[in-house]
Amino acid sequence: MAEHEDFRLQKLSELAARGEDPYGGRFPGTQPIARLRAIYSDQADGLPVRAAGRITNLRAMGKAAFLDIQDWTDRVQIYIRKDVVGEDRFARYKLLDLADIIGVDGRLGKTRTGELTIFVDDFVILSKALLSPPEKWHGLRDVELRYRQRYVDLFANPDVMRTFVARAGMLRYVRDFMCGRGFLEVETPMMQPIPGGAAARPFVTHHNTLDMDLYMRIAPELYLKRLLVGGMERVFEINRNFRNEGISTRHNPEFTMMEAYQAYGDYTDMMELTESLICGLARETCGGLRLKYGDSDVDLTPPWQRRPYAELLEEHAGVRLGDSDAIRKRALAAEVSMDNPHPDVLANKLFEALVEPELAGPVFVVDYPRSLCPLTKQCPDNADLAQRFELYLAGMECANAYSELNDPVEQEKRFVEQVADDEERERIDRDFLRAMSYGMPPAGGLGIGIDRVVMILTNTPSIRDVILFPLLRQQQAEGES
Repeated sequence: MAEHEDFRLQKLSELAARGEDPYGGRFPGTQPIARLRAIYSDQADGLPVRAAGRITNLRAMGKAAFLDIQDWTDRVQIYIRKDVVGEDRFARYKLLDLADIIGVDGRLGKTRTGELTIFVDDFVILSKALLSPPEKWHGLRDVELRYRQRYVDLFANPDVMRTFVARAGMLRYVRDFMCGRGFLEVETPMMQPIPGGAAARPFVTHHNTLDMDLYMRIAPELYLKRLLVGGMERVFEINRNFRNEGISTRHNPEFTMMEAYQAYGDYTDMMELTESLICGLARETCGGLRLKYGDSDVDLTPPWQRRPYAELLEEHAGVRLGDSDAIRKRALAAEVSMDNPHPDVLANKLFEALVEPELAGPVFVVDYPRSLCPLTKQCPDNADLAQRFELYLAGMECANAYSELNDPVEQEKRFVEQVADDEERERIDRDFLRAMSYGMPPAGGLGIGIDRVVMILTNTPSIRDVILFPLLRQQQAEGES
């Protein structure tokens, strides 16, 4: 209790001495403040209302007081008069502080200055705040503190609340859109005995009863494809993936993906699905297809560009895909990591370093090197390329899709090519290969990074600003060095 302000603790004691419960109870029948504003008209003066919210402003005027309260929809002024609420209630008002949560009953009207106001008949304290809100309600300014204390950030910074309300609306739209296209929403394991579906370092955990290591999933892909084998012809999942890798404005180790699979389709169907879904999201969230992201203008008007990977690599990095010597020299000059000298790997690092920043988009980058896409069908006219696309918006990869490989013999061969030794070979998902051997229909598969799409549609610069509780380094206890 050392960090609690003494004057607030004193008021807490005074409330208890008066027989008041400073932490209230059920307060039914409240209306959202935004709804009160919507229903108000000049003819509505005197309309009985009930509202609840956090105190954001206090202005005492002798025998009367103005307060502002806010809920998660809006803010409204309230007016308390001693001769209306009575001496006992007015004495209780004097024990209120900024950030306390109260419930009010009163009548809706406007003051002489035209401010919408609840003229209070009665009020109740629902929660006494023992800590003061930050910086006299100007919001948390320390970015790290905002993430650590998101609970304060939400009520202190209305724009933050609006971002997360918008995110929830986007997720609801995605579900409705996918279900409207005939997809079935499913859930697949978060803990997996073999990590698969993407190239990434997993988080490892241990199940005590079974005495076995498990991996937090890096992608749901192999389980969703098992459902295709089982006859679920259109499936999708919105859920968390976990990758034990770097943290940046575009990466968080725990993030949200929407992954979908459509039997009898391919990556061209996934392009149409992605374009329609994101355009619909933009209209729903932003009111149109032209929006700002930082200093850039983003125009989502379809049709979106389709640009071959090899063409973009030559245009921006100055090398031809397949020219191993030129790629190696360019990689050395660009100072990209040479830990894996495979020319396609180096070409992709050049792509990430030199091409991606130029992709304002929206643009579908299509037909990647087959060696980078072990789960993807090859292009029928070029066996060195795979039927894969990545969608770029504002320089960020936001979606990834394949024409899914459904040949179990070829899939096993690709898996073997990917592993370096016998120990890694033991971690090939043999059950997935068994499932494919029962017959997996040709399909298009798609993954959309929900967090990044939310960033763009809310004009938010960092992924941490669209994740309620991003991963942070553990805070040292006071006095530790």
